[in-house]
Amino acid sequence: MRSFEIVQNILTVLVMVLFGVVFGLAIIPSYFLFEKLRSLSDGHGEFTEAAGICVGIGLGYILWGVCLLAICGLFGGIFRIRKEEGKYPLRSVITIQWAFSLVAHRVARVFLGLIVPSFIGTMYYRMMGAKIGKGVQLNSMNINDASMISIGDGVVVGGDATINGHIVESGEIVLAPVRIGDRALIGGGSIIQPGCTIGSGAVIASRAVVPKWTEVPEGEVWGGIPAKFIKKV
Repeated sequence: MRSFEIVQNILTVLVMVLFGVVFGLAIIPSYFLFEKLRSLSDGHGEFTEAAGICVGIGLGYILWGVCLLAICGLFGGIFRIRKEEGKYPLRSVITIQWAFSLVAHRVARVFLGLIVPSFIGTMYYRMMGAKIGKGVQLNSMNINDASMISIGDGVVVGGDATINGHIVESGEIVLAPVRIGDRALIGGGSIIQPGCTIGSGAVIASRAVVPKWTEVPEGEVWGGIPAKFIKKV
């Protein structure tokens, strides 16, 4: 529909402007921190002045990143997908809502990779709508569609593992939750597609690809492309 394309183009421009503002707002605390450290070191010798400026830049960058995650998490949480499993027209309001949340996550990834796994990364994913248990280690910035993801206690998600709560097929966006049971291990570089259930204590081998709507029973090791049963833990 031509009208949808026009709306999409307008929203694209608005999103670019919006996240430019987000970047700017996230810098404000860093600016004040930098100015404070610079003023404290001013007039105390060349080395001290240089140290004040350089430390201000370094700490300001970290503070900017944390603020960016907080703002993106809040924004993404507002626009998070609240629909249940189902198929929805690609040219629809739900797609626009999903796109806003997706863009927020992409912006957050500018800094997210530097602080996973950590409580800050876990906090960010919870703000985005993910249900995350206790003692979870999330060493990935590729947990997409967070509001469609449920992760149990003690789960470890390896580096660069990808978990998706959506796919696009035949002009439709397909939403399906991913559920990961307690103490499961998702190997580095693996891909979990929408609709999958990973049982408690199950292991997904590194680089494995678990196809959509696959159920991995508890206590089993799966690997390969596509992932298949290998052995019992």
